[in-house]
Amino acid sequence: MTQGATAHDSRGRMPGQIKYIIGNEACERFSFYGMRNILVPFLISSVLLQYLPEGSEREAMAKEVFHSFVIGVYFFPLLGGWLSDRFFGKYNTVLWFSLIYCAGHACLAMFEGNRTGFFTGLFLIALGSGGIKPLVVSFCGDQFDQTNKDKAKVVFDAFYWIINFGSFFASLFAPLLLRHFGPAVAFGVPGVLMFIATVIFWAGRRQYVNVPPSGADPDSFMAVVRTALGPRGRGDGKGGTAIAWTGIAVAALMLALWALQALGIAVPWPEAFGFVITACLALGVLIAAVGVGASLQLERARGLHPDAAVDGVRAVLRILIVFALVTPFWSLFDQKASTWIIQGNAMVIPHDQWWWPSWLVKDAAQMQALNPLLVMLLIPFNNLVLYPALRAMGFQVTALRRMGWGIAFSGVAWIVAGVLQLWIDGGAEVSLTWQALPYLLLTFGEVLVSATALEFAYSQAPHAMKGVIMAFWYLTSTFGSLWVLLTNAGVRNDGFRALIAQSGMSEPAFLMFFFAAFAFVAAAAFALYARRYPMQDNYRVAT
Repeated sequence: MTQGATAHDSRGRMPGQIKYIIGNEACERFSFYGMRNILVPFLISSVLLQYLPEGSEREAMAKEVFHSFVIGVYFFPLLGGWLSDRFFGKYNTVLWFSLIYCAGHACLAMFEGNRTGFFTGLFLIALGSGGIKPLVVSFCGDQFDQTNKDKAKVVFDAFYWIINFGSFFASLFAPLLLRHFGPAVAFGVPGVLMFIATVIFWAGRRQYVNVPPSGADPDSFMAVVRTALGPRGRGDGKGGTAIAWTGIAVAALMLALWALQALGIAVPWPEAFGFVITACLALGVLIAAVGVGASLQLERARGLHPDAAVDGVRAVLRILIVFALVTPFWSLFDQKASTWIIQGNAMVIPHDQWWWPSWLVKDAAQMQALNPLLVMLLIPFNNLVLYPALRAMGFQVTALRRMGWGIAFSGVAWIVAGVLQLWIDGGAEVSLTWQALPYLLLTFGEVLVSATALEFAYSQAPHAMKGVIMAFWYLTSTFGSLWVLLTNAGVRNDGFRALIAQSGMSEPAFLMFFFAAFAFVAAAAFALYARRYPMQDNYRVAT
């Protein structure tokens, strides 16, 4: 159906095709969280890692695989968004990446005992899931126009609840499938759901509004940055071009050193830094150097690009600093599906207590269901109770303050987790119930950070740059998992191991307090930057 026909036929009403998009999202989210939340427990007990001794080494490798997977999931939105905007449009890109997604699930179910096949499946899921991640919500928004835009909020609220609803039930039931039916079924069921999600999405193909790809934008974020850093004339730069090219050279050198090391050539590059760590570090250097360089010379682009585009790039570069300071939060948050599951396996499930739902909760991995459940409770509590109470006491609940406190609360959650680990290391039988407290604190931090960050970024970035901001937001999770991989690599260093030994704590307990300190440092740096951040208001003017 053409765009014009859809707008005419659905004037003032809820677009009928929305049911296909919502149905697709419900099945896809259960599919994703179902496989994600059992990945670490499966790897620890599977034949894939049997070449490592049981215990800390195998657990560390399971964490490394998991966080490498998360890095991919939040990196590939860059690819999906670019292909959609430049060439294929949202519908085609979502459909094709969904088929890749299905193939990945099939690999997990079929190759549970084959390392190459299983890891290929993880790569395909990261590619497929990441590829569609920035597109489904915006594709849903494309189905609305000025005549029925009031219905869009209802649908976006439904999206939010569907995501948490799917995550809640996936977190509860996927570990049970793994426990009672084995990995082929536990990974196969999410695969079937992803196939159903794809079929549901395809079924609405004749009703969708398909906004054509925009193609190359001469005033895009990258176009303005290239102009700012490109040749313009002698004496009109401020060293920005040199900084950018230095960053490019350093990033290329990092990748070259890794490649030489992979070929067995002795080079000055840490052996523990595999391709994923190296590539992420190179990407970080590249973004930082080009960003700093462009900010120094951005005025060179004025006159060759509209003022709105130049000002938009400057706004994005400021927001990137905020995003960079948020990445430590994700290093703590995503470990609830790795480090906290490993800790939970060492705790006692209180089946002997009358209040414990033994008929349902039989595995430590199921504690992850607390996160989406608490999110659904905390957001209305914050909006209806907490924030109004704070305002009544004269405290301004700004977006930046919420985000800073959210990072700090994640640090508190990890202090509590560290104390629990000390009890376990001391030989105490610690009830799994105690994990509810760090989950509550971490989820409260998530609500303050994640739900607020998109609102903040939307208000700060001009309309033409909002897509760029979304792509960079996903990268905060990529770099969050990078910090975890770097820490895992550091643990293999003799000097770091000696430091842990001197502390008198076990490695898990030491790292928990380490990540808590990391969060507090990030929160302090965030607060300092927030004080001098020039707030903007880029909501569109009502018509």
